[in-house]
Amino acid sequence: MNPMEKSGWTPLAHSDEDLHVARSVPDTPQTRSPTYRLAYADDDFLTRRELRAVRLQLELLKTEMALAARGIQSTVILFGGARLPEPGADAWAAKNETQKKNLEANSRYYAEARRFAQLCSKESARSGYHEYVVVTGGGPGVMEAGNRGAADVGAPSIGLNIVLPHEQAPNLYVTPELCFNFHYFAIRKMHFMMRAKAVAVFPGGFGTMDEFFEALTLIQTGRMERVPVILFGKEFWDRAINLDFLAEQGTISPGDQDIISFVDTADAAWKIIADFYAGR
Repeated sequence: MNPMEKSGWTPLAHSDEDLHVARSVPDTPQTRSPTYRLAYADDDFLTRRELRAVRLQLELLKTEMALAARGIQSTVILFGGARLPEPGADAWAAKNETQKKNLEANSRYYAEARRFAQLCSKESARSGYHEYVVVTGGGPGVMEAGNRGAADVGAPSIGLNIVLPHEQAPNLYVTPELCFNFHYFAIRKMHFMMRAKAVAVFPGGFGTMDEFFEALTLIQTGRMERVPVILFGKEFWDRAINLDFLAEQGTISPGDQDIISFVDTADAAWKIIADFYAGR
């Protein structure tokens, strides 16, 4: 028997069967006791601090098994700001007039993210949606644009949400069966990178920077193969970070900046990916 096969034969009772039996026992002081609950069906037990290692494994496995069952072999990541509005929409996150002006100006990247996701998804269709599947953080802004672009062309897309104190619901363009929710940032970031064939980064804040530098670090240290890392908006990124300065200071090697490509349009970004993988 294949233990990973849901219908695989075993002479032992399945855990889901025992769960049903355990829930149908007579109501007594003993059966109401928390200690009587099956360990794997006891939320209070599973959320104890001592069970952190188990929860880490569960978060890794649940998403991994779902993506494997869907046959998803590679992805294209879209990172970018949750606060960027759709062109013409209200800059809801602006705290002052300067931010409002800049967010509205940067809304063009919402449109480019949507277009880029359309291009990725059209290529994904050629493999039956097993390759180049769009994956985002599942929220608003650039993330919404990415999932929306996939939906525009009838393609599935992945959303990797995370529980935050003021987190929004997943955007409505994520494929429901590929919409996941995480407690651990580390496991969420693993799932971003484990199938990544390209990383597209749009203007954003701390979260975008964190995800971007995670990818850079993995490539620079040789912990993952070189894949295209594409930054949308050279003017924005030239002011936000200065990799040439780091190279001058000796804190990165000369040439480490070349891991990154800069573009302003979705078509230019897709050409970089197509050229990179041509003949591979």
